[in-house]
Amino acid sequence: MLFNQIIGQEHIKKHLTQSADNGRIPHAQLFVGNEGSGTLPMALAYAQYILCKNTQGENDGGNASCNLKFKNFSHPDLHFAFPVTTTDKVKKHPVSSHYLEEWRKLLNEQPYGNLFDWYKLLGVDNKQGQIGVDEAQDIVKSLSLKSYEGGYKILLVWMAEKMNTAAANKLLKLVEEPPEKTIFLLIAEDEEQIINTIRSRCQVLHFPPLAENDVKNALINQFNIPETDATKIAHQANGNYNKACDLVYSDTEDIQFEKWFVFWVRTAFKAKGNKAAIHDLISWSEEVAKTGRETQKQFLNFCIDFFRQALLLNYNANDLVFFEPKSEAFDINKFAPFIHGNNIMDISNELQDAIYHIERNGNSKIILTDLSIKLTRLLHKKDN
Repeated sequence: MLFNQIIGQEHIKKHLTQSADNGRIPHAQLFVGNEGSGTLPMALAYAQYILCKNTQGENDGGNASCNLKFKNFSHPDLHFAFPVTTTDKVKKHPVSSHYLEEWRKLLNEQPYGNLFDWYKLLGVDNKQGQIGVDEAQDIVKSLSLKSYEGGYKILLVWMAEKMNTAAANKLLKLVEEPPEKTIFLLIAEDEEQIINTIRSRCQVLHFPPLAENDVKNALINQFNIPETDATKIAHQANGNYNKACDLVYSDTEDIQFEKWFVFWVRTAFKAKGNKAAIHDLISWSEEVAKTGRETQKQFLNFCIDFFRQALLLNYNANDLVFFEPKSEAFDINKFAPFIHGNNIMDISNELQDAIYHIERNGNSKIILTDLSIKLTRLLHKKDN
């Protein structure tokens, strides 16, 4: 991965390359950023910069054969760990090394992709991936060996918050007392979910959402689309390049999510004292519950964003509203007055609770039905 392929984040690129040029490379670093902000591509480019002894802030001019190995992410001193689960291919004790072919495909095709894209590639939408103790044992073995090219060894851990407690405790000793010339690059969207003993030993770098102009220019360069279209998509993407790419391809699951959401809020609003509408909410819960757990979590996060956008619109913060519903029969301007300071926190908390329970393998139909009935009450709550 070349630094010039990474969108925006110039201050972070400069910081990383200058610290490497000066020989000041922290042995454990944590890159924290929302989906589509470029944490994974940046970590890959940084790893290439270090391992190939590149200089002058670019990934060329160093070791040519080393740079070549990075083109297909097969450098022997770069080790990966990422969330995995059992599949038709691997029936038990899944670890990252079993899925390197699929992982390289993701890096080549969707380096800005999210966990949902990764699970779709693996075909395990209904399972929860994790970085488990088997993975930690593999890491300990890999990092105990000498580096192949006699320089640094780098472990890149993607979605580090998916590391379970047993794996985290096993890796803690390595992070505290790393083998010589070993670097840990942890990537996370939610640093609070990483155990504090590991987090406190890492130098943390926070990635802001991408600037709208950077997303626009990247879309024009990558997809050769008209500037007006790129500007509109960049605004809707809200600093998330992965979402911007989905919008270009019209491949975004948001279209289906919006249909579910519109039916859900309309039915929930009608359900007060209306038995037929309650039956419709139960049928809706059954339909959504048939999908995989990752899809359900993605949908509920989509709902949180939708409610927040409606709140901003209600309070005339129009510059912060990036959402543009595709459904012609649904007017967000008419919906916005029902979302206000007196119910937004309750709605958000109920959605977060539902995500929490789905993550822990609760019965999705019961969780979504309960959420729907609570939403019926909250939508009718008056603003103070």
